[in-house]
Amino acid sequence: MENLKIGLLPLYLKLYDDTSPKLRERIDSFHHTIAGELGKRGLEVVSTPVCRIKAEFEQAIRTFEEEEVDAVVTLHLAYSPSLEASSVLAATDLPLVILDTTPTFHFNPGQHPDEIMFNHGIHGVQDMCNLLIRNGKAFLIESGHWAESDVLERIADCVKASRIAGKLKQARVGRLGNPFQGMGDFAVPSDVLRSTIGISTIPFDLNESGSLFEEVTAEQIDEEIAKDKQDFHLGSFDNNTHRQSADACLRVRKLIETNNLTAFTVNFMEVTKESVISSMPFLEASKAMSRGIGYAGEGDVLTAALVGALLSVYPETSFTEMFCPDWKNNRIFLSHMGEMNLQVTARKPVLQEMNFPYTDADNPVVAYGRFRGGKAVYVCLAPGKDNTYSLILSPIDMLEVNDENWVADTIHGWFRTGPSVADFLAAFSKHGGIHHGAIVYGDVLKVMEQFGEVMGWNVVKIE
Repeated sequence: MENLKIGLLPLYLKLYDDTSPKLRERIDSFHHTIAGELGKRGLEVVSTPVCRIKAEFEQAIRTFEEEEVDAVVTLHLAYSPSLEASSVLAATDLPLVILDTTPTFHFNPGQHPDEIMFNHGIHGVQDMCNLLIRNGKAFLIESGHWAESDVLERIADCVKASRIAGKLKQARVGRLGNPFQGMGDFAVPSDVLRSTIGISTIPFDLNESGSLFEEVTAEQIDEEIAKDKQDFHLGSFDNNTHRQSADACLRVRKLIETNNLTAFTVNFMEVTKESVISSMPFLEASKAMSRGIGYAGEGDVLTAALVGALLSVYPETSFTEMFCPDWKNNRIFLSHMGEMNLQVTARKPVLQEMNFPYTDADNPVVAYGRFRGGKAVYVCLAPGKDNTYSLILSPIDMLEVNDENWVADTIHGWFRTGPSVADFLAAFSKHGGIHHGAIVYGDVLKVMEQFGEVMGWNVVKIE
C-alpha cells in the first residue's frame, strides 16, 4: 500500500497576529507537534503555512490538490472565522477530515487564564462545520485530546476511508466482454456509474482481432510457469494446458498495465476458442488481486471497482460470493468459480486444471484454496432506486475448518455472523444486497462505515 497522504490545514485568526504576535511561537509549535504525531501514525504530511484569510486558504488547497493528497485534515489553532475558509473547502473535491483537539488536557478552575488563547479552537470548529453543512460539503470529524486519547489513530482511519473513496471515484475498470445476460443486481449503465460515482468503464470486445492484446513471448510464459512452480502446490495437468493458460493470463496482465486499469471483470461465457484469449484468466484474477488490482466476475464493473478501491488500503481483500447456507452449523459457505486473492489463503494454494464445460474454451489452470480464518467484514455495494447506493456491512468470523476433501478442486471458505443464518440472509436481501461482494480482513468496520459516509451512501450494518 502506498503511504496515506494528507494535507494538514492549520486555521488561525489574523486579528491575533495583528494584536498579539507573540502568541505565534507556541501556536506554531503545536502545529508542528501535530504534524509530527500524524507522521508517526504512518501519514505522509503535506504542510502549509498557517492560514488566516481566504487567499491563504485558496493557496493551501491548490497545493494539496497538486500533491494529490488523500484528504485535507484541518486543525483549528484558535478560533478562525468560517467565511474565510468554508467556501474554499466546499469547492474542493478533496475529502475533508476535521481534527477537533487542543494543546491542553485539563481546563479546570486551577488552570491559568492565559491558556484560553491557546485552547478555544473548538468554537471555530463549530462555526466552520455549520457552514460546511450549509454549503453541502461532506466531512468526517474526530474529537479528543491529541495526547490523552486515540483521536490521532481515529484521524488516520478517516484518511483510510478517504483514500478508498478517492480511489473508487477514479476507478478505471476494464470490462472484457458484455455483462452476463440476464444478471441484473449489479447492472448499472456505464454512464450512470460515471455520473454517480466517477467509475470509468473501458469495454473490450473479446471477439475482435488479436490486436486487443499484446503478444506474449515463449520466454515470458516460461518465466511465469517457473514462478507458478514456486508459489503453488502443483496438481495434475499437462504442460500445454499450463502454457496456454499462462498465455491468456499474461495477455490480460499487459492489458491492465497498458490501459492503467485499477480493476477488471470478465464474462466467462464470452471466452471461447474463437475469442482473443482461448481460456478464462481465473489465475490472473487471483494474482491481480494480490497485486492490488480489483476484480469481480461476470462483467460486474461496480464490484470490481469496489474491490480495487478497498485493496488500495487493505491488501487482504478479496472478491467472493455467498454460495450456500449451512443451516445446521449456522454458517455460510463462500466460493466462486476460480478466483480469490492469493494473500488470504489458509495455506499455499493448489494449482489445478479446471474442467470448463460452459463454452468450447480451453480448460484453464486455476489456483484453488480456502479463505483463512480471522476477523473480517463482508462488504456489498448495492445499487438502489433512483441511482442511489447502499453499502451493506457485516462483521464476520472467517472459520478454520476441516477442509481436506475440498482443497484440491474449489475456492471455498465458511463464515459465521452475529445473527442466525436465517436472520442474516433475510436482512441482507431486505436491504437489497447483491450476490457479489468482498471480504476485507481485519477490524475494519468503522473505516468501512466512514467510507460509505464520505461517498454519501446509505450505510447498513448487519450485526
